[in-house]
Amino acid sequence: MRLGINLGYWGAGMDGDNLAVAQEADRLGYDVCWAAEAYGSDAPTVLAWVAAQTESIDVGSAILQIPARQPAMAAMTAATLDSLSGGRFRLGLGVSGPQVSEGWYGVKFDKPLARTREYVDIVRKAMTRERLSYEGEHWTLPLPDGPGKPLKLTVHPQREHIPLYIAAIGPKNLEQTGEIADGALLIFPSAEHLEETAVSHLRAGREKAGKTMEGFDVCPTVPLAVGDDIPGLADMFRPYTALYVGGMGSAKQNFYNRLAQRMGYEKEAAEIQEKYLSGDKSGAAAAVPHQLIDQTTLLGSVDRIAERMQAYAEVGVTTLTLAPAGFTLDERITALRAGTDALERAGLA
Repeated sequence: MRLGINLGYWGAGMDGDNLAVAQEADRLGYDVCWAAEAYGSDAPTVLAWVAAQTESIDVGSAILQIPARQPAMAAMTAATLDSLSGGRFRLGLGVSGPQVSEGWYGVKFDKPLARTREYVDIVRKAMTRERLSYEGEHWTLPLPDGPGKPLKLTVHPQREHIPLYIAAIGPKNLEQTGEIADGALLIFPSAEHLEETAVSHLRAGREKAGKTMEGFDVCPTVPLAVGDDIPGLADMFRPYTALYVGGMGSAKQNFYNRLAQRMGYEKEAAEIQEKYLSGDKSGAAAAVPHQLIDQTTLLGSVDRIAERMQAYAEVGVTTLTLAPAGFTLDERITALRAGTDALERAGLA
């Protein structure tokens, strides 16, 4: 099992620290450094900045938001970043959610699975550097009855095949991801539930495409905090968990809330959401069960973290992406180093 690092969103007041974390991860032999985007910093700019100041670690978008750019633009970005980084780019894609898609990008959040499939088709075709033409429900290239003509990408990526990942949560999206992608970006992964909530659906998609899980990258992001006070460490992530389970989306459409329900927290997920959407964020955080946090994070001593890493590896995780917690750079670097120590103690390095 390999390790990754997730920098999250740029512009959160720790930008210099984030670069230092990425450089330390590079020195420690981490496999990939991911950056996110929503409605603040864009991922490609951050990844270009990180790639320019690291040596061997891959850089990946987790995620490039599908409603934010046309598929041909995503292919251009992927090819450019792969070329500039010396073949170190990984393309992560996702449809975002209805609030961001429609509220920020002005793109209707409809038929996300079909839209994703067409988007991936166009991106892959564009990156082959063949002349681009496509007829689908959501995109037609070139536009009919106009001056447009099939064009081909002029940038040469470093590699013939740039790894393509999809951020997936729901069963149908997970199955399609297994079918059409090279890897899956997962969030709130519980080793105890990962087979039923994610891996089984990914495997079904691989089988549908006539493939096995061999070579497919199962890549969840897991927050990490090192120390002896397990309840205290868990409390650090209460606002984070409450935000996603309770406030990321609407009462009718919250993918993370549904995931918590599939993990057996139906009553608790409903309470967290009710409190969060009513404005009681502290109450929502208090309602998050300790067990839910402990199952979806890496908390405690290096030995305890190593045991949890073994559990993730056994269920099929191939790249475990860490989000090291800490209020200072030293704390985050310490957590980062603990990750590599735990991986070695687990016998997974």
